[in-house]
Amino acid sequence: MAKSKQAIRVLVADDHAIFRDGLRKLLDVDDIQIVGEAANGVECTKLLPKLKPDILLLDLRMPEKDGLGVLEETNFDSMPTRVIVLTAAEDDRDVVRAMRLGARGVVLKQSASDLLAKSIRKVHEGEIWLDNRMTAEVIDAFKKSAESGQRREKPLLSDREKEIVQLVAQGFRNREIGEKLFISEQTVKNHLHNIFDKLGVSDRLELALYAIHHRLIDSA
Repeated sequence: MAKSKQAIRVLVADDHAIFRDGLRKLLDVDDIQIVGEAANGVECTKLLPKLKPDILLLDLRMPEKDGLGVLEETNFDSMPTRVIVLTAAEDDRDVVRAMRLGARGVVLKQSASDLLAKSIRKVHEGEIWLDNRMTAEVIDAFKKSAESGQRREKPLLSDREKEIVQLVAQGFRNREIGEKLFISEQTVKNHLHNIFDKLGVSDRLELALYAIHHRLIDSA
């Protein structure tokens, strides 16, 4: 099938050739293009800087280097790639850790093909994608984290800080936020440091979930 010029470029990292072949057939749609395949984490880390895909479909369980290892060792801030974790109902702790390491979505391998395609489109647009069960697990994990720290009931965020929270929750990176708000990337980092301190959160994902939970953004 011919792909449009604006097709979402996808790299698939999974150690099962049959599964990769199945994904290629399932995702043979006009607006999605699989541009590469990796059979393990080592191959994945080599292909990422070469292909710079829009989306990485990343299996958590692979030989040589697993999905968590890829997330830990790759600086995704330096490339346009957003990560969707593929899981066959693995340990929920691994899923939470993957999200903390920067993954923007989690898809169960047994999900219907239309849901997988939808997740790719949504994450590419900047949204967070979680299976209903996984959503509950991730939010519960962050709630437990929240209980261990002190937060303001009514955090005093400036208008600029609120704008940045909105953009972080939508999945934009520091450089992209700076471009949208016409400020430097370092200024964005300074604002985030203040926001983290005010809200008592430790990372961007926790900030996004906290903002949704406390209705600090217009919509979830």
